[in-house]
Amino acid sequence: MSKIKTIQAREILASGGAPSIEATVYGASAGSKEAFVLLDGDKSRYNGKGMLKARDNILKIIAPALVGKEAENQREIDEIMIKLDGSDNKSNLGGNAILAVSMAVARAAAAELGVPLYKYLRQSFGIPSTSSGFKMPKPMVVMIEGGKHADETTDLQEYLISSLGNRSAEENVRMQMEIYEALKKILKREGLSVNVGNEGAFAPNGLSSNEKPMEYLVEAIKNAGYEPGVDAGISIDAAASEFQDKDSQMSDIRYQLKIENRTLSSEELIEYYASWIGKYPFVSWEDMLSEFDWESWPKMVEKVAGKFPVIADDLTVTNKAIWQEAIDKKAATAILIKLNQAGSVTETVDCCLLAQKYGFWKVPSHRGGGETNDTFMVDLAVAVGGEYIKVGPTRGERVCKYNRLMRIEEELNL
Repeated sequence: MSKIKTIQAREILASGGAPSIEATVYGASAGSKEAFVLLDGDKSRYNGKGMLKARDNILKIIAPALVGKEAENQREIDEIMIKLDGSDNKSNLGGNAILAVSMAVARAAAAELGVPLYKYLRQSFGIPSTSSGFKMPKPMVVMIEGGKHADETTDLQEYLISSLGNRSAEENVRMQMEIYEALKKILKREGLSVNVGNEGAFAPNGLSSNEKPMEYLVEAIKNAGYEPGVDAGISIDAAASEFQDKDSQMSDIRYQLKIENRTLSSEELIEYYASWIGKYPFVSWEDMLSEFDWESWPKMVEKVAGKFPVIADDLTVTNKAIWQEAIDKKAATAILIKLNQAGSVTETVDCCLLAQKYGFWKVPSHRGGGETNDTFMVDLAVAVGGEYIKVGPTRGERVCKYNRLMRIEEELNL
């Protein structure tokens, strides 16, 4: 494997209109606990959201430390950058700077070896393979957005359709889009907006309750010619940290459901959710309680009683130590995986390997805002045997993920 010769970095635009950072590695031969995003703070550029500091950290600090290193030694390179930063959350160099280089190194090494990225990641980290080799993660598609992702709509942030059964990736994508189109007709019939939000899902205002979107999703599955609970089911990402009453004490956390004009305790919120079990074909629940409500998460897992996975996102932020704590406390039975939360490829893979050790789901996910056309997360999902990938249904930075998934399936002749 050739050594790293140069590293370039640049500010690029992400989906929300604010910048992101991109790095290119050239070889010699041809979330409160998430990793810190280093922003410039210069209000004269991108309202303070510029990433020139992160770019300069790559060019002036990271690159000199990595030039001459073997690109194939991914774990070693990531550890060098983490040590170089020296903080607990990558706040000195920026998690965005470290991750950009980490991903670029992995791509460069894969290209040098002439193998697809998903195969390289499995090889580089010694990820155990199943007896059937690679498998395609199923789509978990955001269909209706609420919470902070859309104005004047539900308290819960995302209502998703998750594919079930043994269809190919190509057939799963087709089914999802047919359900999406069926949902569009339902929303129009109800006089609701079919404009899309941050993640390419519908963001209708005027919904009467937090439960109503699930009724629409079940109807959409049926109208598209599929059977709820057999061909496709419902996943929810409540993002409950966003509607936690910020004035409530940590010893007595409260949740404000503004759409229904209710304030609930943790126990009451769990019972509120539990009333939906049996009525709807759930595939998973995610972040149904606040990231600070650690005592209540095990109670919710117990209430679900193994009927479907309870996914942690804000609670664990793709952090191996926190994920281990959640496992030990029986606070979650699956983890959402976001490269930007961890801040390096190595740390992201380690979270996936920990989930695999316990037989728990790992679900690589897009970002709600600030997503780019990069498809690294799809190769990662295939490499680690992710059960699902969570991505919106429209907008270029979302659909490129599904296009990549289908191309991988074609390469593998699955």
